[in-house]
Amino acid sequence: MRRLGNLVVDHSKLILIGFVGLIALSAVWGFGAFGSLKGGGYDNPNSDSALVSELLQEEFGVDPAEVIVLVDLPGDADATDASGFPQQFGLVQDLSDELAEISGVSSVLNYYTLGSPPQLKSEDGQMIYLLVDLEDDISQPPVVAEIVDNFTGDYRGADVYVAGFGAVTKAINETIEHDIIRAETFAVPIVILLLLFVFGSLVAAGLPLFVGGLAIVGSFFVIWAASQFTDVSIFALNLITGLGLGLGIDYSLLVVNRFREERAAGNDVRSATIHTVASAGKTVVFSGLTVALVLVSMAFFPQYFLQSFALAGVAVVTLAVIGAAIAVPAMLNLLGDRVNSLRVLRRDLAPKDKGVWEKIARFTMRRPLPILFVSVLFLGYLFSLSSQVSFGQVDDRVLPKDSPALVASDQLRDRFEGRESSPIEILVKGEDEAITEFVAELGTQDDIVRVGIVPTQEETDWVRINAITDIEPRSPEGMQQVISIRAIDTDLDEVLVGGGGAYYTDSQLGIESALPIAGLWVFLTTFIILFLFTGSVLLPLKAIVLNVLSLGATLGLIGWIFQNGELQWLLGEYSVTGTVDTSSIVMIALVAFGLSMDYELFLLSRIKEQHDAGFNTVNSVALGLQRSGRIITAAALILAVTFGAFATSGVSIMKMLGLGIAVAILLDATLVRALLVPAIMRLMGGANWWAPRWLKSLHQKAGLSH
Repeated sequence: MRRLGNLVVDHSKLILIGFVGLIALSAVWGFGAFGSLKGGGYDNPNSDSALVSELLQEEFGVDPAEVIVLVDLPGDADATDASGFPQQFGLVQDLSDELAEISGVSSVLNYYTLGSPPQLKSEDGQMIYLLVDLEDDISQPPVVAEIVDNFTGDYRGADVYVAGFGAVTKAINETIEHDIIRAETFAVPIVILLLLFVFGSLVAAGLPLFVGGLAIVGSFFVIWAASQFTDVSIFALNLITGLGLGLGIDYSLLVVNRFREERAAGNDVRSATIHTVASAGKTVVFSGLTVALVLVSMAFFPQYFLQSFALAGVAVVTLAVIGAAIAVPAMLNLLGDRVNSLRVLRRDLAPKDKGVWEKIARFTMRRPLPILFVSVLFLGYLFSLSSQVSFGQVDDRVLPKDSPALVASDQLRDRFEGRESSPIEILVKGEDEAITEFVAELGTQDDIVRVGIVPTQEETDWVRINAITDIEPRSPEGMQQVISIRAIDTDLDEVLVGGGGAYYTDSQLGIESALPIAGLWVFLTTFIILFLFTGSVLLPLKAIVLNVLSLGATLGLIGWIFQNGELQWLLGEYSVTGTVDTSSIVMIALVAFGLSMDYELFLLSRIKEQHDAGFNTVNSVALGLQRSGRIITAAALILAVTFGAFATSGVSIMKMLGLGIAVAILLDATLVRALLVPAIMRLMGGANWWAPRWLKSLHQKAGLSH
């Protein structure tokens, strides 16, 4: 790191021009990411349900309608004129013809052209289906947008609703794009005011915005490039904007604060910059590496929703680290003390060794057991709420209650018998007698409305069976139904269960199977990095245990809020499904865990410096907290505002993401770092730095000991 510091001061202008130039060039393509990302990604592509979908296309030529148009007729759908002809046929057929004329629409089938099947008519006899199939080789979003925008509402006295995956995806994408702008409009002015208060000058306050902005734009390019080869979730944009701005501020604050310390100690600008890179720069690199490796764990899950966060997270963390550890020192070397120009505060901007954080640390360490007991009791209570959480999965109900796509989907739920648009698709192979017995057994299952063999003209060894259910497929009840069907004892050679409920089931099971691997990865990588940073075995274990405790408390609180529909007076209205989205909980847990380790490294870096300088535990912790507490608190507050702004989103899982990460960060920066860490380190005393002799030797050989 010292060699890197020398490189930075020798080539400051070249480094700045190169970094800014590359990011500016990437922006040409990066902002194209908004139009190339997708709203799905919750299903398991390596499952039976995915195989069923593939076989339905290959063996049966089934291409599910991407758009479902519901027509609420002004009269009974089966009412006839004097000649016995359906009165509403002309209206529905004209609507079908207009839809078919849209470029990109391959076919439109409706209730009448399909022979008036009762399952395509609502129970009150007034609403019927139109099934719109899109061409495979076109970009679907513009076609869906044209259908939704031009046909939703009144059509010759009939009310038209547009549902289906395409309509829901369009609504989610548009809502998120709007919400990102609104969240940033809300957050950025508050962040700027906080930056001015924390940094004390306009010039210094501009550095983190410089780093965060470049990290965000550069990450947009990364996910745009990835979207050209694979599916990337639209929700990755929220993580990029939140983490980019937040980490840019965190790391820049750490670097600028250390530079001011070095200048206050009498070092010239060149030496101060080199020392800053060697100390704060090292902390930034280790912190960024920790956060990135924690986020990599989301790549172990099969859903591209979570894999997208791994990609976006690693990209934005890497660019924030480069910006803070290289570009900011280069700018500090060029600015020198002018970094304090345009001051908005009269106080001395150099950090002090005496202050409120030092007093808090000494207060805590004088009575560690009572403080430890009360803090753990509080976190444990919140943690206990997590035992009552019921997990579900994202569907159209994440949208605002007044969203046309959600209103249309609710029409399907409320007015039709069973879920005709999302049947349980079952493919079987075997003797006719075994198939007949299996169909009969299916009909006896709870909440099954109807079962039937679907005739086909295709030559195939598979037999297609449709089972219509009257419960929400993507729900815990839908999951139990699929598991029950798969458990039916049968003489069939092969049984594959697909459809909406099976997609949900396989996604949940995929997450469950990947959790142990992801958890082991997080534990090992964070333990190794913290050991390499501190040379201690016990400090990494302490950090992991405390992070799990505060994280469990956060998840318990979030589950209580969103599962029960609490705090809508504060967060705004959102649909309550009685569950919390599993993928979102995994994402919140891993992002919050990574950021918690970020602050752990901020604190331990300063405590270790004092320990290595010969101070005892009490003085090391007190001085370390004094020198890092202000940074951690300011960084946490700014990150909480940045992510908390997403709680204003109209998409409920964005509310959950924003509130969850904000709560986790604030709990960690206050209760954990200010109280629990000093209390535990006081009780552990000299054992804080214990490690087996062979590990100590390894640490020294790696050149990481002071």
